[in-house]
Amino acid sequence: MDAVALGYLGAGIGAGLAIIGGGIGIGILANGAMHGMARQPQSAGTIQTGMLIAAAFIEGIAFLALVICFLMAIAS
Repeated sequence: MDAVALGYLGAGIGAGLAIIGGGIGIGILANGAMHGMARQPQSAGTIQTGMLIAAAFIEGIAFLALVICFLMAIAS
């Protein structure tokens, strides 16, 4: 395989792992939030707000990793 093909392969694998990692992170976050809301229903609004902010940060990091992988593919 030549260097260009390996660059595309690396970018594709990196993009896939970044998206999978973000999905797993949001799943764990939602699991913890649901358990917290089940234990204390009166503070569900506060927990939900914190969960949404944290999910936005996780998605932002996953999107940044995806952009970096696309830049790797373009550069190779």
